[in-house]
Amino acid sequence: MSSSFGGSPMSIEGIIEAAAWLVMTIALFLLVPKEKIRDAMVVFFFKQVLTWFFGILVVQWNLIAYPVRLFANAIKTSFTFEFYIYPGLCVLFNLYYPEQGSFIRKAIHYFVFTTGITIFEAFLQKYTKLIEYIHWGWPWTWITLFLTFLASRYFYRWFRGDFTSKAVPVAEDPRPRR
Repeated sequence: MSSSFGGSPMSIEGIIEAAAWLVMTIALFLLVPKEKIRDAMVVFFFKQVLTWFFGILVVQWNLIAYPVRLFANAIKTSFTFEFYIYPGLCVLFNLYYPEQGSFIRKAIHYFVFTTGITIFEAFLQKYTKLIEYIHWGWPWTWITLFLTFLASRYFYRWFRGDFTSKAVPVAEDPRPRR
C-alpha cells in the first residue's frame, strides 16, 4: 500500500509529510545565517549521501519498510525523511554545535538530536504507515543516527579546515574593514 504522495492528502501520513516539509523549510530559512549557507549546503549534501546509501540498504535488506511514501514508484525508501528532514536536521545540528562547550555540553547536543529523532521515528512506526520495522528497532536507529551525525561533524570540520596544522581562520574576509 504505497502512495505517490505520502497517502491521501487528508490521511495522517499525508498531513505529517506535508507538515514535515513545511516546518523544515521554515526552520532552514529562519535558522541558517546567510553567511553559513555554503556550510549548510555542504552538510546537507553530505548527509544526503549517507542517508541515500544507508536508507536504500536497510530497505533492500528487508530491515525497514515504508508502506506510505513520497515517490512510491521510484524508490522504496522515504524521500521526505531520508533526503530532506534528516539532512536538514543535520545542518542545524552542525551549525548550532557548541564548539566551545564542555565535553558534557557536546555529548548532550548529540544526545538531544539523536534521541529526539529516534523518539519521533518510533512514534511514526507505532502510529502511522510511514515506517515499519521488520528486522529493526529503535536502538539501531539511534546508533545509525549518532554515527551519521558524528561522520557529518568530522566532515564539516574537515571542510572548514579545522584539521590543518596552522590555525588559520577559513572564512576571514581579506578586504580591509571600514
